[in-house]
Order: sequence, then C-alpha cells, then structure tokens
Amino acid sequence: MTQNLRPDLQSIANLIKEGSRVLDIGCSEGELLYHLAKYKKVDARGIEISQSNVSKCVKSGLAVIQGDADFDLKFYPDKCFDYVISSQMLQATRHPREVLQEMLRIGNKVVVSIPNFGYWYNRMYILLKGRMPVSSTLPYQWYETPNIHFSTVKDFEILCADIGCKIETKLFLSPSGSKSVKIAPNLLGETGVFLLG
Repeated sequence: MTQNLRPDLQSIANLIKEGSRVLDIGCSEGELLYHLAKYKKVDARGIEISQSNVSKCVKSGLAVIQGDADFDLKFYPDKCFDYVISSQMLQATRHPREVLQEMLRIGNKVVVSIPNFGYWYNRMYILLKGRMPVSSTLPYQWYETPNIHFSTVKDFEILCADIGCKIETKLFLSPSGSKSVKIAPNLLGETGVFLLG
C-alpha cells in the first residue's frame, strides 16, 4: 500500500495522536488507516460501504467491516473511540447532520475533511461554463457523483455551531495541499479539514 497520502489525509494523520483508538468511516481502500497503523501505532478500525474496498482493506491486514454510516453508527457505544474520521465522505451521506452527531457521540474527537464547493474554481466553472464543476477534488459528472450534499466550508462551520460542537482546529488546503490557506478560506481553500471536540 502506498505511503503517499492525499493532502487532506496527510493533514488528518497529523492531527491523530499516537496509540489512539481510531474509526475511519468511509475508509475507501484503507490508505489512511494503513498509514495510521504503521506510523502512529493506532488501533485502526474502519467502516466502508463498498464490499470490494472492504476486501482490499482486509487483504492489507486492516480491520474493516462493510457498513453504511447513515444506518450503522447507532450500533457503536458512546465514546468508544478516541478519534472518528470522515474524509471526503460526509457530503455523500443521506443525512450528514445526523451522521456527524453520531460521530460526535461515539468519538472523543472527530476529524472531518470536506470538498469546498465555494472554492473559486468551482464558482468560475459554473459562471463561465454553466455546468457543474469537474476537478481533482470533484472528479465526477453531476449524474454519477456520490456527493449528495454540496457545501462550502462556511456551511460546515454553521452546521457545527447549530449542533453545538466546538471546532478545535481548522485547516483550509490549497489544491496541492502544500499550504494552508489563511485569507478568504471559503473562496481560496479547495478542501477543509476540521478537528471537532
């Protein structure tokens, strides 16, 4: 399995303390879990909706089960993980608010990364082409995207305030992920990464 992580996954990995109990929801092929287990010595668990991805994770020695975040998080006990992670997954759930609340219930900390639909490129794409944007962060045509709920990083911050969770750390990544955007993040940040308490 590769050691080069997607920029938001590397930012998430940097937020996780060594030796923690971690649940990665929507873990895909397990790149982040593998990295955390190898380099941070975490107790790494995952839940993934795609059976083929689950099989790839299990073949790599990861403890991943098939499940749907919209329905299966309620079976986990309160505060059973140090960190619950959602990387580029929350916007693909049917009920993001309820999924986020469940994540906060089962984890002491929650780490979420989301694509920022308010990113300037997306705005210009719609303005100039009159079509839904396609990019490295949003690689699907509108009719085949797994994303159901598009939001901006500002929308996500408002959701956190609405449900009463504290944002402890927030990073807004440039397209390359090489730097964190400090000015006008809702316009200039392609991806948002949030650590919630």
